[in-house]
Amino acid sequence: MAETNRTAVYVYEQVVILASCILSFFGSLLIICTYLRWLDLRTTPRKLLVYLSVSDLLSALSYFYGVLRIFDSDSADCIAQGAISTFANTSSFFWTVAIAIYLYVFIVKSSQRQADNLVLYFHLISWGIPFAITVAALSLHKIGYDASEVSVGWCWVNIQAEDHVLWMLLTGKIWEFIAYVTLPVLYILIKIHINRAHAALSEYRPILTSSPVSHSLSSMADRKLTLIPIIFIILRVWSTIRFLLLLTDSPAGHNPVLVTLHGIGNTFQGAANCIMFVLFTPSIRSRLVALLCCKGWDRYWSSESVSQNRANSYTPSHREENTSPQTLANSLE
Repeated sequence: MAETNRTAVYVYEQVVILASCILSFFGSLLIICTYLRWLDLRTTPRKLLVYLSVSDLLSALSYFYGVLRIFDSDSADCIAQGAISTFANTSSFFWTVAIAIYLYVFIVKSSQRQADNLVLYFHLISWGIPFAITVAALSLHKIGYDASEVSVGWCWVNIQAEDHVLWMLLTGKIWEFIAYVTLPVLYILIKIHINRAHAALSEYRPILTSSPVSHSLSSMADRKLTLIPIIFIILRVWSTIRFLLLLTDSPAGHNPVLVTLHGIGNTFQGAANCIMFVLFTPSIRSRLVALLCCKGWDRYWSSESVSQNRANSYTPSHREENTSPQTLANSLE
């Protein structure tokens, strides 16, 4: 591809995307720190969210360097940045789907043991496949300068490679397409199951439906179930559009607005997760405010968490535990 076909990255686009990288970095870091800070938050779903945040953090760092540099050739740091972002971005796809699968098995199949047994396989797949793909791409010299055709200043698949479309699919796009289908299906199935279980439970336990706390927890969990796939698609769709425009050799792929949206979408995932699972989670938000304002409140939260864990040590039937609004809210937090 001739140099004249390179997609221009303007300074304002660079500034906006760098800001998105910074927000994503600190958002991912905050998710990790809250998990390490408070013992009662160390549930398996949040642990999986931490693994996703590690991928998003690494992705934000690599994209930040790429957008800051705006590569124009297959330099050594271009290839290194492209390899890191390829691994981190692909791993992020796998961990996002892994969380959905875990919640599906845990809630719909009503088997926490079966869900927990999947975690080892999640590690093997979510780290192993991206690593193998990245090593293969590096070994075959497929990672390199792509003239910002399906990036925004950073490096990815070498646009000069004859089979660059195949490698774009293998190093990201095919997994992105799979996530587009898998995430909505799994979360819709979970929502259907929860709605049915909640309706059946309220028929025999009317007090549950009249409880403001139960309504609050249930609606919060329901919103998160809805937002997870929607946010993922909204963030990633711009990258997909540019990829499809590349396949048709359309000049629309150079549109500055589309390029900017692509840059934000690829780099904002960590910040979006932080907003949804930290800032929009009242219990964690309250702890952060208390920690910043008055350290004494942190001891209060610790003692309260111990009391809550003792109170929750008794669980009724396995089916009721996994379909209650409280359990659903906890699994999403």
